[in-house]
Amino acid sequence: MTFHRTTAASAAVVLPLVLLTACGGSGDDPGAAGGSQVELTLAHSYTEDQPQHICGAQVIKEEAEAADVGITVEVYASSQLGGDADRIASVQSGDVDIDIQGASALAAVYEPAGVIDAAYGFDDAAHLDQFFTDGSADPLEADFKEASGGVSILGAWSAGARQFTANKAIREPSDLEGLRMRFPGSGQFLLNAQALGAEPTEVAYEELYLALQQGVVEGQENPLTNISASNLVEVQDYVSMSAHQQNSNLIVVAPSYDSELSDEQRTALEDAVAAAVEQMPGCVEEAEQEILDGWEQEGTVEIVDDVDQEAFAQQTDAWFRENLEGDSLAVYEAMRSSAQ
Repeated sequence: MTFHRTTAASAAVVLPLVLLTACGGSGDDPGAAGGSQVELTLAHSYTEDQPQHICGAQVIKEEAEAADVGITVEVYASSQLGGDADRIASVQSGDVDIDIQGASALAAVYEPAGVIDAAYGFDDAAHLDQFFTDGSADPLEADFKEASGGVSILGAWSAGARQFTANKAIREPSDLEGLRMRFPGSGQFLLNAQALGAEPTEVAYEELYLALQQGVVEGQENPLTNISASNLVEVQDYVSMSAHQQNSNLIVVAPSYDSELSDEQRTALEDAVAAAVEQMPGCVEEAEQEILDGWEQEGTVEIVDDVDQEAFAQQTDAWFRENLEGDSLAVYEAMRSSAQ
């Protein structure tokens, strides 16, 4: 069981959250003074100096606890509770209460969810936010909840756009021809490679620096924060600002969210997620600008800011409309329609 409760008298005893079990009786009011407390685990795969932790996980923790409705949040960063695939299974089983996941990881549970990561599926971070707040994403969220056995999506944000790096500038689709480009091995990312006209090669993220250094691959794509964190500009000459994909994060909660929290606690947690969603764009923009300024000052890599994004977007849109089908196509069309 998840959303672990302890009585007020025992809450001072600190135990690993995965070992706690619910002990509140049916008459408990979780948010009332002297009542039971709810201790939540929040997991993600990012380092503690990335926006997803600073402006995401930490804001959720601080806002939820500040509401003073009996919620405590313990954050586990850097895949301490397992990789993405393992954690989404842990959310389904109730061993993890809250998780920050990429859409492609959720596709392991419900394949159409991966379409959120479609290349140029969203115009920008604001478009992604609009899709999840104006009702456009409601059918996707409902279908995902049913397919996952009750896992709910509480919110979503873009943690920055993904950009190309290579030892040549990439300004238009033809520049990808013949380049061995590293893409993540998940389904939607490989579809993106096809739509973009790239030659994808799968390399583990942890091995990417060495693969670029040795020429196993000639280029790759990632958000600026990841490119910086892995020092990829040491082995790449150009960063091409293609902004070809919004690096999505979705905040998901275990099935017992609906039954183990009081109405007051659910509202507090949803408000905390909304606060993080609101702060994320500014946090990411600040981090990315600092990175770009540093690269320009060092002069170790050339920033290509005249990428023909429209040419890429037209190509990918035609490809997805021709090759996606069923619920996946419906999600893509809903994404594009929400931009109008």
